[in-house]
Amino acid sequence: MAPLLSVLLPTYNERDNLPLVVWLLVRTFRDSGIDFEIIIIDDGSPDGTQEVAQQLEKIYGSDKIPKFIPEFIRKQKEGNFDIVSGTRYKGNGGVYGWDLKRKLISRGANFLTQVLLRPGASDLTGSFRLYRKEVLQKLMEKCVSKGYVFQMEMIVRARQLGYTIGEVPISFVDRVYGESKLGGNEIVSFLKGLLTLFATT
Repeated sequence: MAPLLSVLLPTYNERDNLPLVVWLLVRTFRDSGIDFEIIIIDDGSPDGTQEVAQQLEKIYGSDKIPKFIPEFIRKQKEGNFDIVSGTRYKGNGGVYGWDLKRKLISRGANFLTQVLLRPGASDLTGSFRLYRKEVLQKLMEKCVSKGYVFQMEMIVRARQLGYTIGEVPISFVDRVYGESKLGGNEIVSFLKGLLTLFATT
């Protein structure tokens, strides 16, 4: 029988962070008694992330952020939502460990998306989400963006297709190891993608 929940964990150069994230996920699901699997999708990391993923598979088994997962599941059941998205910008949500520059970039990006795309969700640039399997499959067929824009397009296309979206306030805590991949190139790609979505949706 297929697991109740699949966690898709995209990685790039996350060798040091991956064991902690997987451990927290496994602990959370096992404590909640929820049947699950973790699927690590590595984008060709040169730092050895894939080897770490293989070691974790040996530790936890081949069939197998964090504290908010039970809240996402509860929210989905309460409203029968197609998607439940974590939001840093509503209720008691927030961001911890970011400097002022990164907070301003995130807030600015989110403000632009709200003005231009009117998505019906308060946090388009976040990536903590729960999808119904069939909804995720349909959205993957429709979405063409790459990088950070992909997160926005998923919600914009969901709105176009009439899917329902619930939100759960989350506290986003910055990574323990390594650095963010957000740089000048990603910001330019984000702006191009945003304008493309504005013109085509």
